Amino acid sequence: SNDSLYTSILLPILYSVVFLTGVVGNLILMGSLCFKKGSSRRIDIFIVNLAASDFVFLVTLPLWVDKEASSGLWRTGSFLCKSSSYIISVNMYSSVFFLTCMSADRFLSIVCPSSSRRIRSRSFAAGACISVWLSSCILGLPTALHRTLTFTEGKPFCIDIGATPTKRAYALVSLIFTFFVPLLSILACYLSIMRKLCVHYQHSRKHNKKLRNSIQIIFFVVMAFVFSWAPFNTFKLLSIISGLQEDSFFSSRTLQLGMEFSSPLAFAHSCINPFIYYGFDSYIRRAIGQRLCSCLRSQDYGSSTETSESHLSKINFNYVEDSIRKRKNSVLL
Repeated sequence: SNDSLYTSILLPILYSVVFLTGVVGNLILMGSLCFKKGSSRRIDIFIVNLAASDFVFLVTLPLWVDKEASSGLWRTGSFLCKSSSYIISVNMYSSVFFLTCMSADRFLSIVCPSSSRRIRSRSFAAGACISVWLSSCILGLPTALHRTLTFTEGKPFCIDIGATPTKRAYALVSLIFTFFVPLLSILACYLSIMRKLCVHYQHSRKHNKKLRNSIQIIFFVVMAFVFSWAPFNTFKLLSIISGLQEDSFFSSRTLQLGMEFSSPLAFAHSCINPFIYYGFDSYIRRAIGQRLCSCLRSQDYGSSTETSESHLSKINFNYVEDSIRKRKNSVLL
């Protein structure tokens, strides 16, 4: 049937591709930024931690490849059933939290650079990353507790223990505050950033390549996250709500299929970001080039050592006020 073809052949192939490209891509990204010579950027702390979160998740992906290839059977034992489910949960939380931190950092550096200079330090960024890891590990504990290895007709399956109304209510609140609220915060930060950049562009009347690249990085990183995780979490939200209601508009089978078909998108997110950064961030492109081949130098990717982020921080967003002040001075003279 089409379902068995999808689950036993297409999904294992897709997960294998995600595993290989994601492990290699995130390892190169982490190695290039961690061992780069010279000065580094504050935002790289978040990028490295996000890549580490994706890498840890990807290490468990072969287990799910085996599950799909064996028609849903879990053949790797109870410990890996619980631990791999826990790691997936921690990855989802940490990804959205790291992206929220990155969004807030860029919002502060571009929209209100002077007033936020104190908190935009490397030590503050490191502290934020530690907080993200701790909170994500704690929030993932219910997943590990509720997952278990059960045997049906002698066959092993890794499933959730029967959900009670209390568990569903907790899952609903958790999903709202750990995905949808951070997602709205991310979008709000980037809408403010885009508005600020557009105002600057209108006043300066200059085509700025670094500015355009920064907007592209912002757009693609956020959109990749939204398109990867939003479908799965939307079906999950509807599934939880329908479980709390006696009469639901959607059948449980429909919602289950929706989660099954959207989960590969969520898994695929772990291998996307290195390619986005390599494609649009010249600083990371230089770092990777220097790491992979010592004969490559910075001039191969552009002679400027100024990053798009540092450039954005230096942009004079008071263009209108400056021009008004100059006109007043000319009138007085």
